[in-house]
Amino acid sequence: GDMRKTLLVAIASCMVLAFVSTSLRLLKRNLPVSSNLLRPQLPAVSRTPVFVHTAKMSTSATDKALEGLPRWNLERHFPYKSPFDPKLDENIADLEGKCKSFHESFNGKLSAADTNLGDALHAYEKIREISDTLESYVYLAFATQQDNSELNKRQSFLASKQSKISGDYLTFFDIEIAKIEDERLKAMLAADPRLSRFTAYIEEARRSRPYYLTPEVERSLTVRQPWAGREVTVEFYDQQLSKAKFSYPGEEKPLNLEQLLSKMSNRDGKVRRTTLNTLNTGLKSNMIDRFATLSMNIVTGSWHIEQLERKYKTVRSQRNLRNNVPDEVVDCLAKSVREVGVPMAKRFYRLKKAILKTTSGLDTFTWADRNAPLDLGKEEETIPWTEACTLVEAGFKKFSPSMAKMFTDMIAEERCDAPAAHGKRSGAFCHGVVPGVGPFQLHNYMGNKRDVATLAHESGHGCHDILAYEQGILQYHPPLTLAETASIFGEMVVFRDLLEKTKSKQERLGMLLMKIDDIVNSVVRQCSFDRFEELAHTARASGQLSEEDLTKFWMQATKEYYGEEGEVFDKYEDMDLLWAYVPHFHHVPFYVYAYAFADLVVGSLYHTYMKHPDGFEGKLLDLLRAGGSKDFVTALKPLGLDPSKAEFWADSINAHLGPLVDEAEAIAKELKYVE
Repeated sequence: GDMRKTLLVAIASCMVLAFVSTSLRLLKRNLPVSSNLLRPQLPAVSRTPVFVHTAKMSTSATDKALEGLPRWNLERHFPYKSPFDPKLDENIADLEGKCKSFHESFNGKLSAADTNLGDALHAYEKIREISDTLESYVYLAFATQQDNSELNKRQSFLASKQSKISGDYLTFFDIEIAKIEDERLKAMLAADPRLSRFTAYIEEARRSRPYYLTPEVERSLTVRQPWAGREVTVEFYDQQLSKAKFSYPGEEKPLNLEQLLSKMSNRDGKVRRTTLNTLNTGLKSNMIDRFATLSMNIVTGSWHIEQLERKYKTVRSQRNLRNNVPDEVVDCLAKSVREVGVPMAKRFYRLKKAILKTTSGLDTFTWADRNAPLDLGKEEETIPWTEACTLVEAGFKKFSPSMAKMFTDMIAEERCDAPAAHGKRSGAFCHGVVPGVGPFQLHNYMGNKRDVATLAHESGHGCHDILAYEQGILQYHPPLTLAETASIFGEMVVFRDLLEKTKSKQERLGMLLMKIDDIVNSVVRQCSFDRFEELAHTARASGQLSEEDLTKFWMQATKEYYGEEGEVFDKYEDMDLLWAYVPHFHHVPFYVYAYAFADLVVGSLYHTYMKHPDGFEGKLLDLLRAGGSKDFVTALKPLGLDPSKAEFWADSINAHLGPLVDEAEAIAKELKYVE
């Protein structure tokens, strides 16, 4: 009875609570919005909140180090004074007029002999610039104020108006492009040189040709989206997660999710275990598990219907199509991770278990110890924001002065929102917005080394956006398979710079363990997430999912990728509900394999860079400038990489992760931490 009441209340609340569709279905086509809008919401698929290192220092010292963290200045870059600025309503009215005119000029006429497709695409591009600017401004404003009910209502109102405009006047466009006869399109391309600039956009629309429904159905789906689509429920889930409070023993005030997770990699095992217990029990006491179950049922259900109605081959096929990557390549990636990555991860965790036993007296290796740092016997200081910026700039500058300049410009132009504030969206993301306006970064900065890595990561996304803006709004977003290239490469460059600055074997080992943690989390853990999604989506075809179902799938995926209890981890306690706080499952189904894809590609890229540094920067920047105008095979070919080959993935795991584990083992033996 209580569960049913909770779900009914949640559903009712969804109908009046907010939501800005960050994928505005047909204004942004039937595809995920941006890659970086795609790190989640599709705005930036944000990074999942990670377990981070924390300093053993007084609260006052920590607070002092985190004083004055910057907030982004949206009004400096957008033509609005606030989300309640009447100019937003005026711009939407103007947008409707432009869309209506566009519809009158081109609907049913794209294949006609007297229609200029180049004119249509240029007009559509201008419409997208206006619509994306409107949408992005309100989305970003709400990302730091998710507990603001008035802003919530405001964005819901604006989103519904934009969605109706899209449904009424733009639904036809991609469908008609897809239906143009091959010979007619060939003649159009030959007659108008301007169309060469839109080749990738045209090809992507035509790849989706077999999966389009009728224009009437597509319009209906678009108009209903902000009122009854899955994003309404997902947005409600987001809000509840941002409002969740966790009672940690000894803390005077409840903590938000980011503040709690900042304790998860404390060097004190008792703190880690208490934190994981607080997180797991707090997800239930805040009813996040129930809200997540509701949202997952809506997401997996709508995904299932899309698969049936549009006739996608597998549960991953629609994501793979959007990523422009064949099902077989993704299957090969997953197979290589299971066969090569999983054994290497287990080897690493056994090493870590032995090191922690020697250095910290750890008797039982649990899930709480998975990201445990090496205890160097001294306090780890909180890193002030300005120092983090200096570290990232220095790391970027060693590889690419151009990217370093882009980074410092983002900081100087007030494009970062740093504090871990209450009511703020969790995790981190970079939102590209539109060329000439973005990018913007959201962080929940707590001053640890992983936060520095996250700053490098999101700044890499920002650099990618800036470089790709020349492709225009329709093509600057790279496919997910390449969307994480600059971000992870930026992390790698900063890590290598910090590694060379270590002053002892112990400190170097600590850095190596942290980096291996990150790679295993990006490759093995994300593939375990993908497996969880596969189990959930497959089961949804047979009926609704319960909390118990999702917990069962979570534990099944964990054991498949990390081993049965006792094999590596002595206990899997206090982690059965962690599926409930991973936003990617809700915002972008089957996004997570892109992290593994990108991490392994970047690992190969970095090894290529180390072997042949001359001219490499130019080749990589060219790859980034291409945005979404090239598929992953074409984009990576100049760099000598071909992820379409089956052997690429196993070779990449061995080349990327293997040497780091080898060095960590060697140093641990030298320090007599292991036999």
